[in-house]
Amino acid sequence: MRAMGPGSVSSLLKIALDVVFFALWAVIGLLVLGAIAALLFPIDQNLVASAEVNGAIREIRITKPILAAGLAVAALYSAVIVFVVGRLRRVFVTLTAGDPFHPDNIKRLRLIGLGLAALEIGNVVIPMGAAALMPGAAREGAGWPDLTAWFSVLVVFVLAEVFREGARLRREAELTI
Repeated sequence: MRAMGPGSVSSLLKIALDVVFFALWAVIGLLVLGAIAALLFPIDQNLVASAEVNGAIREIRITKPILAAGLAVAALYSAVIVFVVGRLRRVFVTLTAGDPFHPDNIKRLRLIGLGLAALEIGNVVIPMGAAALMPGAAREGAGWPDLTAWFSVLVVFVLAEVFREGARLRREAELTI
């Protein structure tokens, strides 16, 4: 099976990204509605979540603001994922068309790298914020950066530069008589 063009692997991946993109929008909608509902409607005063902290099970009382904030943060995190998937969809449109070194792909890959970096920063900051709001919910090791994910972010930025060079070479070849 071919890697690029109609009926290729990239066209199948584009379809998968389309499904994920619209499913994520539905998830964001549900999370936002849930956050609004958490603020507007009363919740059970005995609502608790269990968390294992240093080998001991702790129960944390879930209040309306904590529930609404948690849902809002999840919606924001999902929105960044939608941003990344949206740019990936556009890259795969050019791959399906057989034009991988389209000049717009450079910017798209850089934005994907920034989005992935934002997600990784969120993976560090969100547990720290949760620990500040709910001291009993702090997890051991929460807030440490994932070096593999940061390596992936760097790889995306390197790929953007590879695509920039490919676009430059293509432009240069077009000008050659």
